[in-house]
Amino acid sequence: MNKEEFIRENCPDRHGTNCSKWDILPTKYGDPDLISMWVADMDFKAPREVTEALRKKVDFGIYGYSLTPDSYYQSFIQWEKEQHGWEIQRDWIRFAPGVVTGIFWCMHMLTKPGDAAIINMPVYYPFHHAIEDIDRRLIYSELVNTGGIYTIDFEDFEKKVVDNEVKVFILCSPHNPVGRVWTEDELRRLLEICKKHHVTVISDEIHHDLIIGKHPHIPTASIDGGKYSDIIITLTAASKTFNLAGMKNSFVIIPGEDLRNQFDRLAVSLHEDTGNMLGYYAIEAAYTYGREWLDTVISIIRDNYEYALNRIQAELPKAILSPLEGTYLAWLDLSGYLGKAEESGMKDFVQEKARLAVDYGQWFGAGGNGFIRLNLATSPEWVEKAIDGLVKASQS
Repeated sequence: MNKEEFIRENCPDRHGTNCSKWDILPTKYGDPDLISMWVADMDFKAPREVTEALRKKVDFGIYGYSLTPDSYYQSFIQWEKEQHGWEIQRDWIRFAPGVVTGIFWCMHMLTKPGDAAIINMPVYYPFHHAIEDIDRRLIYSELVNTGGIYTIDFEDFEKKVVDNEVKVFILCSPHNPVGRVWTEDELRRLLEICKKHHVTVISDEIHHDLIIGKHPHIPTASIDGGKYSDIIITLTAASKTFNLAGMKNSFVIIPGEDLRNQFDRLAVSLHEDTGNMLGYYAIEAAYTYGREWLDTVISIIRDNYEYALNRIQAELPKAILSPLEGTYLAWLDLSGYLGKAEESGMKDFVQEKARLAVDYGQWFGAGGNGFIRLNLATSPEWVEKAIDGLVKASQS
């Protein structure tokens, strides 16, 4: 089917379905009538084959204790090989109910209270919590923003690693919220620094299938034939790719034997090593049959981004929309419309005037003031209304 038909059939009204994206607006934003562009959750139905796989299991009617199907693992391994050229061995794979949960687990495993961990800000805010909420020291190296294009300050990164005796680096690849897909050279330089200074890398690659620009995603642990893989724990999932976050199944990939043994000891202590039974069937079906669906969704996201970019350049000339290389999250600099009152004026501009619910840039840490993050994995109708609202706000 074409994109218009796909949108009509797969983008239903989610109000009143207990979805976080829309039904939390009264409590989180104090207003049920905003246009929801915040949390990284698609408004698209999952692939038809996912629903069929779930229906088959539901029709069977028994939901007791269940083994993890080997075909579940094989579908993921095959997907990574075909889509990203990464050959994962079955015994590298472990379980976490979610990528964020997995990051917390790994932080507990790799550090003790008072140890330092480093991140590149602005970055997905649960990274901050995974460090500070468990009494570790948060160290950050701010990304360099040049007209909306973000790069890594390698000198600053290494200096802070050394000065603070950093134990762990939490990498976001592709980067949320700035939309960068890191190049092989950029990743290699980060890994060289980490290897040199005995820093373990937790690589969050949950958006790795959502490549909007021209540059491919490079799995961090695959760099130089896995040269650095003994210091890397990769976390990913089908949840962003196929809109399956509610299935509570994520992959923890650990090529290094020492790190794997550490993780296994942690899993024993948590008594948490298997996921949601229905999730196994949903995820296997998605990886087996979902490529055509994903191609359509990526095309819609790309159209939404280009529409937003064209209108922002024409009608919001003081705003800067960063290039969207990966993820479906647009990073928009509104500081040109806010003046010195960036933080205090943001809510009035975005919620009261533009009528939007967004992720505010300040949530992502240093370098985020004056920005908003917009979710483009939705109907073009909502994107059009969101830009209409921002244009109206700029004129009031």
